[in-house]
Amino acid sequence: MPPSEANTLFQEDPRGRPPMPNPEAVLVCVGPGPDSERLVRRAARQSGRTGAPWHAITIETPSVSGMPEPVRSRIFATLKLARDLGGETTHLTGLDPVAIAISHARKHRLGTLLVGRDRRRRLPWQHGFAEKLARLAPDLELLQVARDDHTPKITLTPLFSRTARNTGWRPHLLAILGVTLVTIGSTPLYGRFDPANIVMLFLLAVVFTALRYGRGAAVLSAFLSVAAFDFFFVPPRFAFEVHDAQYLVTFTVMLIVALVVGQLTAGLRFQVSAACEREQRMHALYEMSRDLSSAMNVPQIITICQRFIKRVFNSEMAVFVPGPEERLQLADGSAPLRAADRHMAQWSFDHGQNAGWGTDTLTSTLAMYVPLKAPTRQCGVLALVPDEPDWELAAEQQQLLNTSATLIAIALERIHYMLLAQDAQVRMASEQLRNTLLSAISHDLRTPLTVIAGLTDGMRLANPPLSEPHASLAEAMGAEVARTITMVNNLLDMARMQMGNVILKREWQTLEEVIGLSMGHCASLLVHHQVAIDLPADLPLVELDTRSMERVFSNLLENAAKHTPRGSRITLSAHLEGAFIKVSVTDDGPGVPPGMEQKLFEKFTRGHMESTVSGFGLGLAIVRTIIEAHGGSVWAENGPDGGAGFNLLLPLGEPPELPEEPDPPHVTLEPFP
Repeated sequence: MPPSEANTLFQEDPRGRPPMPNPEAVLVCVGPGPDSERLVRRAARQSGRTGAPWHAITIETPSVSGMPEPVRSRIFATLKLARDLGGETTHLTGLDPVAIAISHARKHRLGTLLVGRDRRRRLPWQHGFAEKLARLAPDLELLQVARDDHTPKITLTPLFSRTARNTGWRPHLLAILGVTLVTIGSTPLYGRFDPANIVMLFLLAVVFTALRYGRGAAVLSAFLSVAAFDFFFVPPRFAFEVHDAQYLVTFTVMLIVALVVGQLTAGLRFQVSAACEREQRMHALYEMSRDLSSAMNVPQIITICQRFIKRVFNSEMAVFVPGPEERLQLADGSAPLRAADRHMAQWSFDHGQNAGWGTDTLTSTLAMYVPLKAPTRQCGVLALVPDEPDWELAAEQQQLLNTSATLIAIALERIHYMLLAQDAQVRMASEQLRNTLLSAISHDLRTPLTVIAGLTDGMRLANPPLSEPHASLAEAMGAEVARTITMVNNLLDMARMQMGNVILKREWQTLEEVIGLSMGHCASLLVHHQVAIDLPADLPLVELDTRSMERVFSNLLENAAKHTPRGSRITLSAHLEGAFIKVSVTDDGPGVPPGMEQKLFEKFTRGHMESTVSGFGLGLAIVRTIIEAHGGSVWAENGPDGGAGFNLLLPLGEPPELPEEPDPPHVTLEPFP
């Protein structure tokens, strides 16, 4: 392709100027040579230093298509390495790899082409891949990496190689048969038609052979056609002698035309075959992705995948998904397979690698294990058991399998998050319903409880006073009514907080004042305990909602008093810790049950389910909600010498500067006369 034609591959912007390629962006051309892996790693290192994107491409030409399967597998393994290292990979098909590489580089604005050095010795008029790139793309930088001479050389298949479908002697035998039939059919035409017309018949045989059986058979057919035409139709007949020199020109032109036409026809056949195979792969993937997009549960996904795997890979399949503690189990709707082992699938899941048949790991099994990797998580393992014992995947089929595994993983991930979303919606609806019921019940209970509390106070203040045991009964009724009112208030406050109706009126306060008010509310509960207050005198002001923080300290002190025996010690202390004030309420009681340190702050959760201590388990939940609304945090822990400790962290903020108090006036006392 001339340079002028190559330059037309440049994409132009609307103003007519071609976009400038990024010189830091790298394009690696992956081929069958042993240097491809080094090129990929070199590009990944350069991208890591510069942060620029890099691509790795492989170009399938007729010569690459005819290479042995191990060589082709090595090419696709190198592409997989490039994907793992963060590069963007592409598999392209065509006849001119130089033009395709330049087109891809300019299309994606890749300013540097990274290639290996040519290992083949060429004739003086022949040019290697790198030389052609330099000649046709002078605007792109070309970087050749030194080759490693210790790497064993690879013997490549010649240009006129046998394709995977037309291997062996059969295509060549059919080419000989075709030339023979044309020779026999043209014999009656000798003397009646001009020799140039007979040459056309032989050229037709070459075209048909190239179209049907590929390059190797077409080359053989071209040489045999020239020989047959010389032997049977050029005087003297039945001899390889030529009396007229003009027939030498005829033979030369005929051979050149036959070879060129055969090459073009075989190349066209290769492109058609590659396009058909690519279309079949894309159609199969499209059908599977279309069906997977409409699947609503895991059994439907399994059914779709079984149909696809059976049609494309002629294999049975099973899907393992993670269960409790990330241990694999058969997915719903997946039937167990005799050759599929769960322990081998677990190894593939833990290491994120293919294993089993056709891989380098755990090759003794008759199944292949492919991890199902989704964008955010690993969803399981796909196990394939072939129907035929000599089953083997080509490089293209391996790539198709990896792509289909990714689609299956994405579908499983979608179902997983769909179930999580449904569960979250159900929990949100139930939570809203529960909060509504709590709010309604709390409002309906407050009026009769207030009336009962008033009647109880009236009984205790009756004149004349009640006699025993009626006075004791009235006192007990008053205590129970007060406790019930407290629980109803907790329910109402919790419902209000969950509905987002918490409005803080924050003011700068001292902790001493707030804690003092809280202790006054809990005086009846703390009368049988030893309460110690340890507050430094230099504690700064804290911006608090006084009413809410009174509730916090009241709940903590009440919780400590209820869950410790009489005579135990309760300590409330505070000190500065960085940009926070840490407040601790500790006791010397039985402590927090193991594993309940965080769960205690959830609604309707109690440390001991079977307990004589009354309550709904809302006090600590209210504490956490209020503290988090203030921008702080709360946690529970057991002390080193036993007992429970509840710790609060409150942000300091920037307290206002207090005005300095004026000095008292100086008074001089004179002696009284």
